[in-house]
Formats: sequence, C-alpha cells, structure tokens
Amino acid sequence: MVGHDPADELAQRRLFQLVTAGCALALAPSAWLWLAAGDRVGTVESAPPAPVAVVFGAGLFDGRPSPYLAHRLDAAVDLYAAGKVRAILVTGDNGRAGYDETDAMRGYLVEHGVPEVRVVGDYAGFDTWDSCTRAHRIFGVDRAVLVSQDFHVRRALALCEAAGIESYAVGVPEVRDATWLYGGFREIPGAGKAVLNAWLRPDPLFLGPREPGIPRALADAGREGGAR
Repeated sequence: MVGHDPADELAQRRLFQLVTAGCALALAPSAWLWLAAGDRVGTVESAPPAPVAVVFGAGLFDGRPSPYLAHRLDAAVDLYAAGKVRAILVTGDNGRAGYDETDAMRGYLVEHGVPEVRVVGDYAGFDTWDSCTRAHRIFGVDRAVLVSQDFHVRRALALCEAAGIESYAVGVPEVRDATWLYGGFREIPGAGKAVLNAWLRPDPLFLGPREPGIPRALADAGREGGAR
C-alpha cells in the first residue's frame, strides 16, 4: 500500500486555494456591479421619468442596427411613446470610414416615430465609459434612463453614476442563446475595467466642446407644453 505524500497534499491544497482565490478575485467586480445597481434596474414600465434616454451601440449588420441594437432602440421608442423621456441620446462608434453606428441608430428611431430634433447622436462612444462621461461632460446629461441588454446594463449604470449621471437602467431581455452567453462572458473582464474606470475616471478618447443637441431637444419638448 502506497502512503500519501504530505508534500503533495500540501501542494494540492495550496493550488486549490490559489484557484479559489483567483476565481473570487475575478468575479468580485461583477458582484460589485450587481450590488451597486440595487433596485435601479427594471423595465420600460417601471422606469421613472427622466429628461433623456441613453442608448448604447451594439453593432451593425449591412449598415443597419443589429438585432440586439434594434431591441435597445425599440425600448427607447417605447420610453419616448410612454412619455418617460423627452429626448434620446444615441452613443456609438464612428471611428472608421464606412461604419457609423450613430447615424444608423438615429435613422432607426426617426423611422419609428421619434421626431428628428429629439434624437441626438454621439459619434465617439467607443466604449461604455466614454459614452457615459461624454454624455455628462459634452452633452450635459445629468439624469437619464439607460438602455442596453440585461447582461450589460448594470455596468452601464455603475459607470454613468460614476460619470455624474443620476441613472435608472432598462435591461432589454434576450433569448439565452450563444450570443447572449458570449455577451455575458465578456462582462467578466468588462466589470474589472469598469472598476478601474469608476475609480480613476479617465478622460474619454475624445472630448471637445459642449454639444447643444440635448438642450435643444429638451427646449423643443418644452415648447410642445406636454409632460414629456
């Protein structure tokens, strides 16, 4: 009968402890995002009124919004139609020739009944932090309803709050397919980056002067005299 080697057992125990600690460390940022969100994630129906909805880009297919992006935009249309928001800021990637998320998003919303003056585009929303901090610093957004898929929206909420925007988030549900799983797995490193962004609060890739689009959209809404 071969006896157990105490050195091997100790090495295995230490390896198990290291793996466990590594997993806990990797998942800690995700846990922070869930705890920080509290009860501020819900649906179009539960969203409180806010001046602006912020919709984050999610890719194009042949120049048109991808299905995930179209679902985000549909939720924004519903928010506007329900009188929950008076203007919509679409923030996406226009960093290379022939790829323009922002105009595709604007066009979709206008096609679905949102007045063009109420839709404002940010062409330098290259990631979630840039979108949030530019929404506040460039477009003057102080309070907003954020719209994204349910796996991403807590990160958007935490980053927009860190950027200075009082936020509520609408998590758009999706079928739990391979695309959804991929998006969910991407949130693990994304959560770690979000912690650093919220702590360090770096400048976005592009800043520039203040943009008048959101104040203009809200002024137009005020001239209508409605509740939105």
